[in-house]
Amino acid sequence: MSEVTDARATVARRTQKPLLTAIDLFCGAGGMSVGLANANFSVIGAVDIEPLAIEAYQANHPDVRVWEQDIRTLEPLGMADELGLKVGQLDLLAGCPPCQGFSTVKTRRQTTSVKDPRNSLVSQFGRFAEALLPKALLMENVPALGRDIRFGRLRARLERLGYGCAYGILDAADFGVPQRRRRLVMLALHGGRIGLVERTELAQSVRDAIGGLPVPDNSSDALHNHGESRSIKIQRRIEQVPRDGGSFRLLGEDAQLACHQRTEDRPNPGFFDIYGRMSWDDPAPTLTGGCINPSKGRFLHPEQNRAITLREAALLQGFPPDYRFPLSRGKYRAAELIGNALPPGFVQSQAEVIAVALTTAANKSVSDRGAE
Repeated sequence: MSEVTDARATVARRTQKPLLTAIDLFCGAGGMSVGLANANFSVIGAVDIEPLAIEAYQANHPDVRVWEQDIRTLEPLGMADELGLKVGQLDLLAGCPPCQGFSTVKTRRQTTSVKDPRNSLVSQFGRFAEALLPKALLMENVPALGRDIRFGRLRARLERLGYGCAYGILDAADFGVPQRRRRLVMLALHGGRIGLVERTELAQSVRDAIGGLPVPDNSSDALHNHGESRSIKIQRRIEQVPRDGGSFRLLGEDAQLACHQRTEDRPNPGFFDIYGRMSWDDPAPTLTGGCINPSKGRFLHPEQNRAITLREAALLQGFPPDYRFPLSRGKYRAAELIGNALPPGFVQSQAEVIAVALTTAANKSVSDRGAE
């Protein structure tokens, strides 16, 4: 039995009642919390500043105490007191500080610089860790953060507090998520160290995730049947893209928009995957906040002449089929929530390893006390 299989079996043998507590910083729509819950953590507190994200989170996690607040104004000890936690009692502090300031998509296009004020939010994760001294930490972000000096400062701060940190770049497709999505992952254990899980599942495909859904017009799900409006010219362009993985590049230069004909050797390069179709039997490309807009990436359905729907995007992220995303501010804002979320299955794989480490440490402590 592999270490990963053994770890999963250990988690499965635990009682159904969650024994480990967690707080989700920068919770967004709740992808992190879904993954933590699936790994048998009880998420007791969450924080985010975005009202629409909070609306989505509370619709799906009604029992979690949520702070809709700028995390920089939130006092960790006041939060802990309200949750009934003492310093050192929390099992897991998890979070994904907003990553747009580090995104290579934006920095390549020079629309976001390293001076983006959101970059400083990485230090808030360290501030909460220092105040609460949880037993373990889980942080995820875009790969570019790993090269930033702020990440080095965070690790140094955590190590001074007694945490052993392990970090690396992993792909969500290696953990059963039907999407290629590279992420920086950091795991830390107070007074110890946890190794990263590098691969746990066979790759899932677009077909596995959305192949069984009805045509949107035949669905009563508002996240699947929201429709789209295209000009005749754009609709004809979509219809011409070859099925099952086809690309607009195959249509020839005359069929392309001028702004899409740029190549990497020219300023402000275009993105070659725009107006491309997903492939049925491969994982989806990385979803973004523009995941229902075919001009933003390879977001066309493999065979139907349309972009993927919000429900399809959510399933490709690994959300449960009944997970709710609000349409109160329109479908494109809902798409941002989905595209910016963490894939729950990816989170779960890392959180299960943390759960095993914490449970093993707790059992050893009990055993040691009994031997005295």
